Amino acid sequence: MTGEPDVSTFFDPATNTFSYVVKDPDGPACAVVDSVLDFDYASGRVSHRSADLIVAHVRERGLVVEWLLETHVHADHLSAAPYIQQALGGRVAIGAGIREVQETFGKVFNEGTDFQRDGSQFDRLFEDGDAFSIGGLPARVLHTPGHTPACVTYVIGDAAFVGDTLFMPDSGTARADFPGGCARTLFRSAQRVLALPPETRLFMCHDYGPNGRVIHNETTVAAERAANIHVREGVSEDDFVKLRTERDATLAMPRLIIPSLQVNMKAGELPKPESDGRRYLKIPIDGL
Repeated sequence: MTGEPDVSTFFDPATNTFSYVVKDPDGPACAVVDSVLDFDYASGRVSHRSADLIVAHVRERGLVVEWLLETHVHADHLSAAPYIQQALGGRVAIGAGIREVQETFGKVFNEGTDFQRDGSQFDRLFEDGDAFSIGGLPARVLHTPGHTPACVTYVIGDAAFVGDTLFMPDSGTARADFPGGCARTLFRSAQRVLALPPETRLFMCHDYGPNGRVIHNETTVAAERAANIHVREGVSEDDFVKLRTERDATLAMPRLIIPSLQVNMKAGELPKPESDGRRYLKIPIDGL
């Protein structure tokens, strides 16, 4: 891949999520990756503080949003893609594995027949190897499942946006115990990312600052190959599966998993208002 995109980073400390504006260095075209809709679970209130920072950034610089890219169906924050699309335009895209996610969680949340499980809520479903562009900046898609079936990595010029497939080297990889997840598949997906050129810039979706270190969002393929605590060079697939499975057994569910999955599997659309004009989310008892 050629080109060096200009990458602006936005961090949401409430969910430890990084969102990005990825700009064609030779023009105004850009993409927004993994936006965040602020949601207070205790009160059920949504706000657009995080999304408005992105909207202001785009408008102040005279950028043109062509894509709203989701690396996967997030379980830890709600997507602001529809809000940003309404404000700035662009096409909402995700991996074609969204259909499997919709089928699985459509059952978990007892969605009715009105809920289409074909990914049609999104403007574009990417298959492995698909190519697209941001202005004149070339981009391609790697299907990197394991955390979820819909996980993709966007390789945009000399940068890759890996979602939850990889974390910073001292944090390893994402969990693989959600429905549709698989530790063995995750290992193989990580190897696809690590096979990119060593100088490739890798942009994280999350960082939690282990051991009190400063939050970081960017590393390289070379650094991950050398030092990732889960998938560095020399770690076998079987060793990884054992480590990941044992680690996942100790983890609690993400705090926002119930609202996040319901909203994000529908491309970020909130539930439709009911007869009283209010929107409601479901809580499946013993469903996860």
